[in-house]
Amino acid sequence: MNGSARALALLKRPLTIAWFSFFPVEWLPDLPAPLRNLPKLHPASWQRVLLNELEKIADLRLHVLAIRKQFPRNLAFERHGVAFHCLKAPARLRAPSLFWLDTFLIHRTLKRVQPDLIHAWGTENGAALVASRLKYPCLVTMQGIMTWLREILPLNRYQRFMAALEERALRRLKTVTAESTFAVEHLKQRFPHLDVTQIEHAPDWIFHDVDRRPQVNPLRIICISSLCYEKGSDILFQALERLKGELAFELIFVGRAATRDAQRLICSLSAELRSRITFKENLSSREVADELATATLMIYPTRADNSPNAVKEAVVAGVPVIASDIGGIPDCVIPEQNGILFAPADITACLDAVRTACRHPVLGKGQVDAATLGRMRARLSPERMAQHFLEIYQNVVQPCRRQQQPA
Repeated sequence: MNGSARALALLKRPLTIAWFSFFPVEWLPDLPAPLRNLPKLHPASWQRVLLNELEKIADLRLHVLAIRKQFPRNLAFERHGVAFHCLKAPARLRAPSLFWLDTFLIHRTLKRVQPDLIHAWGTENGAALVASRLKYPCLVTMQGIMTWLREILPLNRYQRFMAALEERALRRLKTVTAESTFAVEHLKQRFPHLDVTQIEHAPDWIFHDVDRRPQVNPLRIICISSLCYEKGSDILFQALERLKGELAFELIFVGRAATRDAQRLICSLSAELRSRITFKENLSSREVADELATATLMIYPTRADNSPNAVKEAVVAGVPVIASDIGGIPDCVIPEQNGILFAPADITACLDAVRTACRHPVLGKGQVDAATLGRMRARLSPERMAQHFLEIYQNVVQPCRRQQQPA
């Protein structure tokens, strides 16, 4: 019996869990016909990785509730024993209602499901706030931390609104998980009443099994990110502009580059640098893994990030990572062993980090320290992630079940 199954056995009877808020159903294979033309939004791959592990547990019944204006209608389907509830929401009413619309739609569905526990993913789209309103044992998993981001980044009006709702929700909740040492400490200091447990969000097993064939002439640099100010895209491009006369390199940029700001940034680049960049979008996990197989190194120059999955995918694939020293990134990128860290928003520091990596006898060949790679793969395994979530499900549900037992 593996660790996940042992944790579940302690619950003594089948467990019903309801996930809600954003879930990327459009990235699932074999969707019902009405859902096959949905636009591809953020893949939230960590949720699908955990889903794949929990599907293996016979005594666990999982319901996934997703609310989206793009759904053609309310639709339910089952896949690998997991029940999906696609709830259509009218456009432009969710946030203005302070997510009471979401609360109503989710509550109506949960009355049929009768879960032992609700698991809200993130404070984005009001998920944590909705969880705090419902009369079920609940767990909230932090993704981004908006109350931190507003301290260090210029947020737009909607982001500031979401930060205010996040603060309101976290003051009412009891149990949350966070994926980085930084996030756990930040939440404990800001919200001391919270019971915060660290659970790393693991990359897909595909990334653990990448067959590395790093290209070193020219260097094949990869960046997997959104092309925007928050993710430091301007830092990346300005550093590469200075390097184009020193190094032979090409850049593979994996991420959305179709926004107006992104296009302005691309147009500001020199013709020579643009000729070295290939943009790719909406790649599957398998396609991202294929890109990592031949990358010499990754650059991730974010201004702020909790614990970016793209960095973790590169780390377990064995790709050296040059990244900002911020948030949860130092948990995974160990200087001189599997990458180089530099001060965020510092072009010169980014430039020096790239040069240092290229001169390094191991990193410069697109390789990492083998012992460090083994430790990171163990720390970031999907099985370990699933075991930890099952244990915390148990910790939240068991006291409630004992209260329900007759005296």
